[in-house]
Amino acid sequence: MAAGGLSLDRTHWIQPRYPFFLSVKVLSRIFRGKFVFALKRNFRQGKLGFYGNLKPLAHPKAFSAWIRTLFRNDWHVYSKRPFGGAEHALCYLGHYTHRVAISNHRLVSLADDQVNFRWRDSAHHNEHKLMTLALEEFLHRFLLHTLPKGFVRIRHFGFLANRRRATLLPGCFSALHATPPKNESETPTAPSAHPLWRCPKCGAPMAVVERFTAPQLQLRSPPRLATAA
Repeated sequence: MAAGGLSLDRTHWIQPRYPFFLSVKVLSRIFRGKFVFALKRNFRQGKLGFYGNLKPLAHPKAFSAWIRTLFRNDWHVYSKRPFGGAEHALCYLGHYTHRVAISNHRLVSLADDQVNFRWRDSAHHNEHKLMTLALEEFLHRFLLHTLPKGFVRIRHFGFLANRRRATLLPGCFSALHATPPKNESETPTAPSAHPLWRCPKCGAPMAVVERFTAPQLQLRSPPRLATAA
Protein backbone atom coordinates (compact mmCIF):
# COMPACT_ATOMS: atom_id res chain seq x y z
CA MET A 1 0.00 0.00 0.00
CA ALA A 2 1.43 3.32 -1.04
CA ALA A 3 1.78 6.12 1.50
CA GLY A 4 -0.26 8.57 -0.55
CA GLY A 5 -1.77 8.79 -4.00
CA LEU A 6 -2.65 10.92 -6.99
CA SER A 7 -5.34 13.58 -6.75
CA LEU A 8 -8.62 13.08 -8.59
CA ASP A 9 -7.46 15.30 -11.45
CA ARG A 10 -4.10 13.40 -11.47
CA THR A 11 -2.07 16.60 -11.31
CA HIS A 12 -0.37 16.34 -7.92
CA TRP A 13 0.53 13.85 -5.21
CA ILE A 14 -1.41 13.83 -1.93
CA GLN A 15 0.60 12.96 1.18
CA PRO A 16 -1.08 11.38 4.22
CA ARG A 17 -1.69 13.73 7.11
CA TYR A 18 -0.10 11.41 9.66
CA PRO A 19 2.94 9.10 9.35
CA PHE A 20 1.23 5.75 9.95
CA PHE A 21 0.18 2.81 7.84
CA LEU A 22 -3.37 2.39 9.16
CA SER A 23 -5.52 4.62 11.36
CA VAL A 24 -6.29 2.68 14.54
CA LYS A 25 -9.54 4.59 15.12
CA VAL A 26 -10.80 3.94 11.61
CA LEU A 27 -9.64 0.34 11.79
CA SER A 28 -11.52 -0.12 15.09
CA ARG A 29 -14.78 1.17 13.60
CA ILE A 30 -14.43 -0.99 10.50
CA PHE A 31 -13.73 -4.05 12.65
CA ARG A 32 -16.77 -3.29 14.83
CA GLY A 33 -19.00 -2.89 11.78
CA LYS A 34 -17.85 -6.15 10.21
CA PHE A 35 -18.13 -8.03 13.50
CA VAL A 36 -21.68 -6.81 14.12
CA PHE A 37 -22.64 -7.56 10.53
CA ALA A 38 -21.42 -11.15 10.99
CA LEU A 39 -23.43 -11.46 14.21
CA LYS A 40 -26.62 -10.32 12.47
CA ARG A 41 -26.05 -12.66 9.54
CA ASN A 42 -25.43 -15.68 11.75
CA PHE A 43 -28.50 -14.81 13.83
CA ARG A 44 -30.72 -14.73 10.73
CA GLN A 45 -29.26 -18.07 9.61
CA GLY A 46 -29.87 -19.66 13.02
CA LYS A 47 -26.20 -20.31 13.70
CA LEU A 48 -26.12 -18.65 17.13
CA GLY A 49 -27.06 -20.52 20.28
CA PHE A 50 -28.26 -18.77 23.46
CA TYR A 51 -28.06 -20.56 26.82
CA GLY A 52 -28.48 -19.67 30.46
CA ASN A 53 -28.87 -15.94 31.04
CA LEU A 54 -28.58 -15.30 27.30
CA LYS A 55 -31.79 -17.14 26.37
CA PRO A 56 -33.86 -13.91 26.08
CA LEU A 57 -31.56 -12.79 23.22
CA ALA A 58 -32.98 -15.56 21.05
CA HIS A 59 -35.99 -13.29 20.41
CA PRO A 60 -35.36 -11.06 17.34
CA LYS A 61 -36.44 -7.81 19.07
CA ALA A 62 -34.26 -8.49 22.11
CA PHE A 63 -31.31 -9.35 19.89
CA SER A 64 -31.73 -6.16 17.83
CA ALA A 65 -31.88 -4.05 21.00
CA TRP A 66 -28.71 -5.68 22.31
CA ILE A 67 -26.93 -5.12 18.99
CA ARG A 68 -27.62 -1.39 19.18
CA THR A 69 -25.78 -1.17 22.50
CA LEU A 70 -22.56 -2.32 20.82
CA PHE A 71 -22.26 1.03 19.05
CA ARG A 72 -22.40 3.08 22.24
CA ASN A 73 -18.76 2.39 23.11
CA ASP A 74 -15.57 2.58 21.09
CA TRP A 75 -13.91 -0.69 20.22
CA HIS A 76 -10.13 -1.06 20.44
CA VAL A 77 -7.92 -2.81 17.90
CA TYR A 78 -4.39 -3.69 18.96
CA SER A 79 -1.89 -2.25 16.50
CA LYS A 80 1.73 -1.20 16.92
CA ARG A 81 4.99 -0.83 15.05
CA PRO A 82 6.78 -4.00 13.84
CA PHE A 83 9.64 -5.08 16.08
CA GLY A 84 12.32 -4.95 13.41
CA GLY A 85 11.00 -2.01 11.42
CA ALA A 86 9.57 -1.86 7.90
CA GLU A 87 12.58 -3.63 6.35
CA HIS A 88 12.13 -6.63 8.66
CA ALA A 89 8.40 -6.85 7.88
CA LEU A 90 9.10 -6.65 4.14
CA CYS A 91 11.74 -9.38 4.39
CA TYR A 92 9.36 -11.56 6.40
CA LEU A 93 6.53 -11.20 3.87
CA GLY A 94 8.95 -11.72 0.98
CA HIS A 95 9.65 -15.27 2.16
CA TYR A 96 5.98 -16.07 1.55
CA THR A 97 5.24 -14.06 -1.58
CA HIS A 98 8.35 -15.10 -3.53
CA ARG A 99 8.98 -18.61 -2.29
CA VAL A 100 8.84 -21.77 -4.40
CA ALA A 101 7.58 -25.25 -3.55
CA ILE A 102 11.01 -26.32 -2.26
CA SER A 103 14.23 -24.36 -1.91
CA ASN A 104 17.54 -25.54 -3.33
CA HIS A 105 19.26 -26.02 0.03
CA ARG A 106 16.71 -28.72 0.94
CA LEU A 107 17.63 -30.86 -2.08
CA VAL A 108 20.21 -33.46 -1.10
CA SER A 109 20.77 -35.70 -4.10
CA LEU A 110 19.37 -37.07 -7.36
CA ALA A 111 20.49 -40.60 -8.23
CA ASP A 112 18.89 -43.57 -9.97
CA ASP A 113 15.70 -41.56 -10.60
CA GLN A 114 15.34 -41.00 -6.85
CA VAL A 115 15.21 -37.55 -5.24
CA ASN A 116 16.40 -37.11 -1.66
CA PHE A 117 15.45 -33.93 0.18
CA ARG A 118 15.13 -32.60 3.72
CA TRP A 119 11.82 -31.87 5.40
CA ARG A 120 10.75 -30.70 8.83
CA ASP A 121 8.44 -32.90 10.90
CA SER A 122 6.24 -30.44 12.81
CA ALA A 123 4.53 -33.31 14.66
CA HIS A 124 7.83 -34.27 16.33
CA HIS A 125 9.33 -30.98 17.54
CA ASN A 126 10.28 -29.77 14.02
CA GLU A 127 12.82 -32.54 13.65
CA HIS A 128 14.69 -32.46 10.33
CA LYS A 129 14.37 -35.68 8.35
CA LEU A 130 15.20 -37.05 4.90
CA MET A 131 12.62 -38.23 2.38
CA THR A 132 13.18 -40.19 -0.82
CA LEU A 133 10.72 -40.02 -3.71
CA ALA A 134 10.71 -41.32 -7.23
CA LEU A 135 11.54 -38.64 -9.76
CA GLU A 136 8.06 -38.74 -11.31
CA GLU A 137 6.35 -38.44 -7.92
CA PHE A 138 8.64 -35.58 -6.89
CA LEU A 139 7.82 -33.65 -10.08
CA HIS A 140 4.13 -34.37 -9.60
CA ARG A 141 4.15 -32.94 -6.08
CA PHE A 142 6.23 -29.96 -7.18
CA LEU A 143 3.80 -29.07 -9.98
CA LEU A 144 0.87 -29.16 -7.56
CA HIS A 145 2.18 -25.79 -6.35
CA THR A 146 1.95 -24.27 -9.83
CA LEU A 147 -0.81 -21.67 -9.88
CA PRO A 148 -3.63 -22.28 -12.39
CA LYS A 149 -4.26 -19.81 -15.18
CA GLY A 150 -5.75 -16.56 -13.90
CA PHE A 151 -4.33 -16.92 -10.37
CA VAL A 152 -1.49 -14.73 -9.12
CA ARG A 153 0.41 -14.60 -5.84
CA ILE A 154 0.26 -10.83 -5.47
CA ARG A 155 -2.53 -8.55 -6.66
CA HIS A 156 -1.89 -4.84 -7.14
CA PHE A 157 -4.58 -2.18 -6.69
CA GLY A 158 -4.94 1.52 -7.36
CA PHE A 159 -2.29 3.08 -9.56
CA LEU A 160 -0.26 -0.14 -9.29
CA ALA A 161 -3.01 -2.28 -10.88
CA ASN A 162 -1.88 -3.97 -14.08
CA ARG A 163 -4.49 -2.25 -16.25
CA ARG A 164 -3.70 1.25 -14.99
CA ARG A 165 -0.04 1.09 -14.03
CA ALA A 166 1.35 2.05 -17.44
CA THR A 167 -0.88 5.16 -17.49
CA LEU A 168 -0.80 6.33 -13.87
CA LEU A 169 2.67 5.37 -12.68
CA PRO A 170 4.50 7.95 -14.86
CA GLY A 171 2.20 10.62 -13.43
CA CYS A 172 3.13 9.52 -9.90
CA PHE A 173 6.85 9.88 -10.62
CA SER A 174 6.24 13.26 -12.21
CA ALA A 175 4.24 14.50 -9.23
CA LEU A 176 6.94 13.29 -6.84
CA HIS A 177 9.74 14.73 -9.01
CA ALA A 178 11.36 11.30 -9.03
CA THR A 179 13.17 9.36 -11.75
CA PRO A 180 11.38 6.18 -12.89
CA PRO A 181 13.47 3.02 -12.41
CA LYS A 182 14.89 1.32 -15.44
CA ASN A 183 12.64 -1.39 -16.86
CA GLU A 184 14.48 -4.67 -16.34
CA SER A 185 12.32 -6.42 -18.93
CA GLU A 186 13.64 -4.29 -21.78
CA THR A 187 15.87 -6.12 -24.23
CA PRO A 188 19.42 -4.70 -24.10
CA THR A 189 20.72 -3.25 -27.32
CA ALA A 190 24.19 -4.70 -26.87
CA PRO A 191 25.07 -8.22 -25.74
CA SER A 192 26.04 -8.49 -22.10
CA ALA A 193 29.68 -9.10 -21.34
CA HIS A 194 28.68 -11.42 -18.48
CA PRO A 195 25.67 -13.55 -19.46
CA LEU A 196 23.42 -14.80 -16.68
CA TRP A 197 23.31 -18.40 -17.87
CA ARG A 198 26.13 -20.53 -19.23
CA CYS A 199 26.06 -24.10 -20.44
CA PRO A 200 27.43 -26.40 -17.70
CA LYS A 201 29.15 -28.53 -20.39
CA CYS A 202 30.82 -26.11 -22.80
CA GLY A 203 30.52 -22.82 -20.90
CA ALA A 204 28.88 -20.97 -23.82
CA PRO A 205 26.16 -18.35 -23.12
CA MET A 206 22.63 -19.74 -23.03
CA ALA A 207 19.61 -17.94 -24.50
CA VAL A 208 15.91 -18.33 -23.67
CA VAL A 209 14.20 -20.12 -26.57
CA GLU A 210 10.72 -20.68 -25.14
CA ARG A 211 8.82 -20.01 -21.92
CA PHE A 212 6.04 -22.29 -20.65
CA THR A 213 2.92 -21.13 -18.85
CA ALA A 214 1.56 -22.91 -15.77
CA PRO A 215 -1.07 -24.93 -17.75
CA GLN A 216 1.59 -25.96 -20.27
CA LEU A 217 3.82 -27.21 -17.47
CA GLN A 218 0.97 -29.27 -16.06
CA LEU A 219 0.27 -30.80 -19.47
CA ARG A 220 3.95 -31.64 -19.98
CA SER A 221 4.47 -33.09 -16.51
CA PRO A 222 4.97 -36.88 -16.32
CA PRO A 223 2.04 -39.02 -15.09
CA ARG A 224 1.92 -40.40 -11.60
CA LEU A 225 3.30 -43.90 -11.10
CA ALA A 226 -0.05 -45.20 -9.88
CA THR A 227 -1.81 -44.21 -13.11
CA ALA A 228 1.04 -44.78 -15.52
CA ALA A 229 0.55 -47.64 -17.98
